[in-house]
Amino acid sequence: MATGELGDVGGYYFRFLPQKTFQSLSSKEITSRLRQWSMLGRIKAQAFGFDQTFQAYRKDDFVMAFFKDPNVIPNLKLLSDSSGQWITLGTEVKKIEATNVPCTQLSMSFFHRLYDEDIVRDSGHIVKCLDSFCDPFLISDELRRVLLVEDSEKYEIFSQPDREEFLFCLFKHLCLGGALCQYEDVISPYLETAKLIYKDLVSVRKNPQTKKIQITSSVFKVSAYDSAGMCYPSSKNHEQTFSYFIVDPIRRHLHVLYHCYGVGDMS
Repeated sequence: MATGELGDVGGYYFRFLPQKTFQSLSSKEITSRLRQWSMLGRIKAQAFGFDQTFQAYRKDDFVMAFFKDPNVIPNLKLLSDSSGQWITLGTEVKKIEATNVPCTQLSMSFFHRLYDEDIVRDSGHIVKCLDSFCDPFLISDELRRVLLVEDSEKYEIFSQPDREEFLFCLFKHLCLGGALCQYEDVISPYLETAKLIYKDLVSVRKNPQTKKIQITSSVFKVSAYDSAGMCYPSSKNHEQTFSYFIVDPIRRHLHVLYHCYGVGDMS
Protein backbone atom coordinates (compact mmCIF):
# COMPACT_ATOMS: atom_id res chain seq x y z
CA MET A 1 0.00 0.00 0.00
CA ALA A 2 1.38 3.37 -1.01
CA THR A 3 2.31 5.76 1.76
CA GLY A 4 -0.33 8.31 2.55
CA GLU A 5 -3.09 6.04 1.36
CA LEU A 6 -4.60 5.62 4.80
CA GLY A 7 -5.63 8.44 7.04
CA ASP A 8 -5.59 11.31 4.58
CA VAL A 9 -7.78 11.72 1.53
CA GLY A 10 -5.64 9.66 -0.81
CA GLY A 11 -2.55 11.79 -1.21
CA TYR A 12 -3.62 13.56 -4.41
CA TYR A 13 -2.38 17.11 -4.80
CA PHE A 14 -3.69 19.37 -7.54
CA ARG A 15 -2.49 22.49 -9.28
CA PHE A 16 -4.51 24.88 -11.41
CA LEU A 17 -3.33 25.25 -15.03
CA PRO A 18 -4.74 28.65 -16.09
CA GLN A 19 -2.52 28.80 -19.19
CA LYS A 20 -4.34 25.82 -20.74
CA THR A 21 -6.84 27.18 -23.25
CA PHE A 22 -9.68 25.31 -24.89
CA GLN A 23 -9.98 26.43 -28.52
CA SER A 24 -13.19 24.47 -28.89
CA LEU A 25 -15.00 26.88 -26.57
CA SER A 26 -13.28 30.13 -27.48
CA SER A 27 -13.01 30.28 -31.28
CA LYS A 28 -15.15 32.92 -32.96
CA GLU A 29 -17.34 30.44 -34.80
CA ILE A 30 -18.06 28.31 -31.72
CA THR A 31 -18.69 31.39 -29.57
CA SER A 32 -21.39 32.56 -31.96
CA ARG A 33 -22.99 29.09 -31.91
CA LEU A 34 -22.94 28.96 -28.12
CA ARG A 35 -24.56 32.42 -28.09
CA GLN A 36 -27.33 31.16 -30.36
CA TRP A 37 -27.84 28.10 -28.13
CA SER A 38 -28.04 30.27 -24.99
CA MET A 39 -24.94 28.60 -23.50
CA LEU A 40 -22.38 31.37 -23.95
CA GLY A 41 -21.01 32.64 -20.63
CA ARG A 42 -22.50 29.60 -18.87
CA ILE A 43 -20.14 26.92 -20.15
CA LYS A 44 -16.47 26.70 -19.18
CA ALA A 45 -13.57 24.28 -19.31
CA GLN A 46 -10.71 24.38 -16.80
CA ALA A 47 -7.53 22.36 -16.50
CA PHE A 48 -5.77 21.05 -13.40
CA GLY A 49 -2.70 18.89 -12.93
CA PHE A 50 -2.25 16.24 -10.25
CA ASP A 51 0.75 14.43 -8.82
CA GLN A 52 -0.17 10.81 -8.12
CA THR A 53 -0.95 7.82 -10.31
CA PHE A 54 -4.65 7.92 -11.09
CA GLN A 55 -6.49 4.69 -10.35
CA ALA A 56 -10.00 4.55 -11.76
CA TYR A 57 -11.29 2.32 -8.97
CA ARG A 58 -10.34 5.07 -6.50
CA LYS A 59 -12.17 7.80 -8.42
CA ASP A 60 -14.23 8.80 -5.36
CA ASP A 61 -11.07 9.48 -3.33
CA PHE A 62 -9.63 11.39 -6.27
CA VAL A 63 -12.72 13.60 -6.69
CA MET A 64 -13.06 14.22 -2.94
CA ALA A 65 -9.37 15.17 -2.74
CA PHE A 66 -9.95 17.57 -5.64
CA PHE A 67 -12.77 19.45 -3.89
CA LYS A 68 -10.73 19.73 -0.68
CA ASP A 69 -7.48 20.83 -2.33
CA PRO A 70 -6.29 24.36 -1.42
CA ASN A 71 -5.25 24.94 -5.07
CA VAL A 72 -8.70 23.96 -6.34
CA ILE A 73 -10.94 25.84 -3.89
CA PRO A 74 -9.99 29.38 -5.06
CA ASN A 75 -9.87 28.42 -8.76
CA LEU A 76 -12.74 26.06 -9.56
CA LYS A 77 -15.49 28.15 -11.12
CA LEU A 78 -19.26 27.73 -10.99
CA LEU A 79 -22.23 29.99 -11.63
CA SER A 80 -24.05 31.51 -8.70
CA ASP A 81 -27.76 30.60 -8.60
CA SER A 82 -28.62 33.98 -7.14
CA SER A 83 -26.41 36.48 -8.98
CA GLY A 84 -25.66 34.57 -12.19
CA GLN A 85 -21.98 35.53 -11.76
CA TRP A 86 -19.00 33.17 -11.87
CA ILE A 87 -17.92 32.37 -8.32
CA THR A 88 -15.85 29.79 -6.44
CA LEU A 89 -17.36 27.16 -4.20
CA GLY A 90 -16.96 28.83 -0.82
CA THR A 91 -18.42 25.90 1.11
CA GLU A 92 -17.07 22.66 2.52
CA VAL A 93 -17.80 19.58 0.44
CA LYS A 94 -19.00 16.68 2.61
CA LYS A 95 -19.97 14.16 -0.05
CA ILE A 96 -19.40 13.61 -3.77
CA GLU A 97 -20.97 11.55 -6.50
CA ALA A 98 -18.82 10.54 -9.47
CA THR A 99 -20.55 8.46 -12.12
CA ASN A 100 -18.49 6.66 -14.75
CA VAL A 101 -19.21 7.95 -18.26
CA PRO A 102 -18.02 5.53 -20.96
CA CYS A 103 -15.71 7.17 -23.47
CA THR A 104 -14.89 4.79 -26.32
CA GLN A 105 -16.01 6.55 -29.54
CA LEU A 106 -13.26 7.45 -31.98
CA SER A 107 -15.37 8.61 -34.90
CA MET A 108 -18.38 10.73 -35.72
CA SER A 109 -19.77 7.82 -37.77
CA PHE A 110 -21.50 7.04 -34.46
CA PHE A 111 -24.15 9.55 -35.60
CA HIS A 112 -24.63 8.26 -39.18
CA ARG A 113 -27.78 6.47 -38.07
CA LEU A 114 -29.49 9.87 -37.79
CA TYR A 115 -29.34 10.00 -41.60
CA ASP A 116 -30.22 6.33 -42.06
CA GLU A 117 -33.36 6.73 -39.95
CA ASP A 118 -34.62 9.92 -41.66
CA ILE A 119 -34.10 12.08 -38.59
CA VAL A 120 -31.72 14.15 -40.71
CA ARG A 121 -32.08 14.49 -44.50
CA ASP A 122 -29.11 13.84 -46.81
CA SER A 123 -28.83 17.64 -47.14
CA GLY A 124 -28.15 17.84 -43.40
CA HIS A 125 -31.53 19.40 -42.63
CA ILE A 126 -33.20 18.14 -39.45
CA VAL A 127 -36.69 16.75 -40.10
CA LYS A 128 -39.40 18.82 -38.39
CA CYS A 129 -42.29 17.35 -36.40
CA LEU A 130 -45.41 18.64 -34.67
CA ASP A 131 -44.60 20.61 -31.53
CA SER A 132 -44.81 18.80 -28.23
CA PHE A 133 -43.23 19.28 -24.80
CA CYS A 134 -40.87 17.07 -22.88
CA ASP A 135 -40.61 19.31 -19.87
CA PRO A 136 -38.85 21.77 -19.98
CA PHE A 137 -37.88 21.27 -23.64
CA LEU A 138 -39.93 22.12 -26.71
CA ILE A 139 -39.74 19.32 -29.26
CA SER A 140 -40.28 20.56 -32.79
CA ASP A 141 -37.99 18.24 -34.73
CA GLU A 142 -37.15 14.56 -34.97
CA LEU A 143 -33.68 15.11 -33.52
CA ARG A 144 -34.93 16.36 -30.16
CA ARG A 145 -37.60 13.68 -30.22
CA VAL A 146 -35.00 10.89 -30.57
CA LEU A 147 -32.88 12.51 -27.84
CA LEU A 148 -35.68 12.95 -25.30
CA VAL A 149 -38.87 10.97 -25.91
CA GLU A 150 -38.38 7.44 -24.62
CA ASP A 151 -41.56 6.04 -26.15
CA SER A 152 -40.94 7.55 -29.60
CA GLU A 153 -40.65 5.02 -32.41
CA LYS A 154 -37.00 5.82 -33.21
CA TYR A 155 -35.67 6.17 -29.65
CA GLU A 156 -34.20 2.66 -29.92
CA ILE A 157 -31.72 3.61 -32.65
CA PHE A 158 -29.40 4.63 -29.81
CA SER A 159 -29.11 1.89 -27.20
CA GLN A 160 -28.75 2.69 -23.52
CA PRO A 161 -24.95 2.13 -23.66
CA ASP A 162 -24.80 4.44 -26.72
CA ARG A 163 -26.63 7.15 -24.80
CA GLU A 164 -24.17 6.92 -21.91
CA GLU A 165 -21.16 7.58 -24.16
CA PHE A 166 -19.44 10.89 -23.46
CA LEU A 167 -19.62 11.87 -27.14
CA PHE A 168 -23.40 11.31 -27.15
CA CYS A 169 -23.78 13.29 -23.91
CA LEU A 170 -21.86 16.26 -25.37
CA PHE A 171 -23.90 16.17 -28.57
CA LYS A 172 -27.18 15.99 -26.67
CA HIS A 173 -26.21 18.86 -24.34
CA LEU A 174 -25.44 21.07 -27.36
CA CYS A 175 -28.68 20.13 -29.13
CA LEU A 176 -30.77 21.00 -26.05
CA GLY A 177 -28.88 24.19 -25.19
CA GLY A 178 -29.82 26.82 -22.63
CA ALA A 179 -33.02 28.57 -21.59
CA LEU A 180 -33.42 30.76 -24.71
CA CYS A 181 -31.91 28.31 -27.19
CA GLN A 182 -32.44 29.06 -30.89
CA TYR A 183 -32.31 25.64 -32.46
CA GLU A 184 -30.42 24.83 -35.66
CA ASP A 185 -32.20 23.73 -38.83
CA VAL A 186 -29.20 21.66 -39.93
CA ILE A 187 -27.21 19.09 -37.99
CA SER A 188 -23.63 20.12 -38.85
CA PRO A 189 -23.10 22.84 -36.19
CA TYR A 190 -24.04 20.36 -33.43
CA LEU A 191 -21.82 17.59 -34.81
CA GLU A 192 -18.84 19.88 -35.50
CA THR A 193 -19.00 21.54 -32.08
CA ALA A 194 -19.37 18.23 -30.23
CA LYS A 195 -16.39 16.83 -32.16
CA LEU A 196 -14.18 19.85 -31.40
CA ILE A 197 -14.99 19.88 -27.68
CA TYR A 198 -14.52 16.10 -27.47
CA LYS A 199 -11.10 16.28 -29.19
CA ASP A 200 -10.10 19.17 -26.94
CA LEU A 201 -10.97 17.34 -23.71
CA VAL A 202 -10.22 13.67 -24.40
CA SER A 203 -6.72 12.23 -24.80
CA VAL A 204 -5.78 9.48 -27.24
CA ARG A 205 -2.62 7.57 -28.01
CA LYS A 206 -1.49 4.90 -30.43
CA ASN A 207 -1.29 1.48 -28.81
CA PRO A 208 2.34 0.38 -29.31
CA GLN A 209 1.33 -3.26 -29.88
CA THR A 210 -1.78 -2.98 -32.06
CA LYS A 211 -0.92 0.44 -33.61
CA LYS A 212 -4.59 1.31 -33.09
CA ILE A 213 -5.65 4.68 -31.67
CA GLN A 214 -7.15 4.31 -28.22
CA ILE A 215 -8.69 6.71 -25.73
CA THR A 216 -6.69 7.03 -22.54
CA SER A 217 -9.01 9.39 -20.63
CA SER A 218 -11.49 8.41 -17.94
CA VAL A 219 -14.66 10.50 -17.71
CA PHE A 220 -16.93 11.06 -14.71
CA LYS A 221 -20.07 13.08 -14.23
CA VAL A 222 -19.60 14.80 -10.89
CA SER A 223 -21.75 16.46 -8.26
CA ALA A 224 -20.80 17.59 -4.76
CA TYR A 225 -22.77 18.18 -1.58
CA ASP A 226 -22.22 20.34 1.47
CA SER A 227 -24.16 20.15 4.74
CA ALA A 228 -27.17 21.85 3.10
CA GLY A 229 -27.38 19.63 0.00
CA MET A 230 -26.07 19.75 -3.53
CA CYS A 231 -23.67 22.67 -4.04
CA TYR A 232 -21.92 21.73 -7.30
CA PRO A 233 -22.42 22.04 -10.24
CA SER A 234 -25.43 23.94 -8.82
CA SER A 235 -27.94 23.66 -6.00
CA LYS A 236 -30.65 23.12 -8.63
CA ASN A 237 -30.92 19.88 -10.55
CA HIS A 238 -31.34 20.18 -14.31
CA GLU A 239 -30.55 17.86 -17.19
CA GLN A 240 -28.55 20.70 -18.78
CA THR A 241 -26.55 21.59 -15.65
CA PHE A 242 -23.51 19.35 -15.49
CA SER A 243 -19.86 18.95 -14.67
CA TYR A 244 -17.72 16.32 -16.36
CA PHE A 245 -14.24 15.44 -15.09
CA ILE A 246 -12.01 14.13 -17.88
CA VAL A 247 -8.88 12.54 -16.43
CA ASP A 248 -5.74 11.92 -18.49
CA PRO A 249 -3.82 9.40 -16.35
CA ILE A 250 -0.68 9.56 -18.51
CA ARG A 251 -0.17 13.33 -18.58
CA ARG A 252 -1.82 13.63 -15.16
CA HIS A 253 -4.20 16.30 -16.28
CA LEU A 254 -7.81 16.81 -15.26
CA HIS A 255 -10.17 18.76 -17.51
CA VAL A 256 -13.40 20.03 -15.97
CA LEU A 257 -16.26 20.80 -18.36
CA TYR A 258 -19.00 22.78 -16.63
CA HIS A 259 -22.34 24.18 -17.75
CA CYS A 260 -25.22 25.68 -15.78
CA TYR A 261 -28.62 25.92 -17.48
CA GLY A 262 -30.02 29.41 -17.85
CA VAL A 263 -30.07 32.42 -20.14
CA GLY A 264 -26.71 32.79 -21.90
CA ASP A 265 -24.94 35.98 -22.98
CA MET A 266 -26.82 37.74 -25.75
CA SER A 267 -24.49 40.56 -26.67
